[in-house]
Amino acid sequence: MSSIMKQFEQRADSSFATAIDVVHLNRQTMGDRSLEREVLELFRRQARILLFRFDALTNPEERANVAHTLKGSARGVGASRVAFAAEELERAAISGEPTGKALAELAESVAEVTSAIELRFGLDR
Repeated sequence: MSSIMKQFEQRADSSFATAIDVVHLNRQTMGDRSLEREVLELFRRQARILLFRFDALTNPEERANVAHTLKGSARGVGASRVAFAAEELERAAISGEPTGKALAELAESVAEVTSAIELRFGLDR
């Protein structure tokens, strides 16, 4: 393997480990790399869809439900920063507070995780 490919793989692994709790994910997928990929691809798609859905909704209860769904999904795959940001967004939506800052934080954390997933598995965006 070329040194460039080794560097790429090291960067992908490092980026991934920063974005996802690898130990948690490994427990959830029982060490099955194929299942890990499938679960993470689903999460990647769902996270993007839920962000767009949240932004399109105006009802605070519906917005809170979308944030809650994303929080649970993120916890399931070990995306702690996404889960925390989704929890803050859910809280803001329920309490009727402005959600702009929480939504921006969530979007940034989702972008970080989805980028790490894409890098790890060589997926097209």
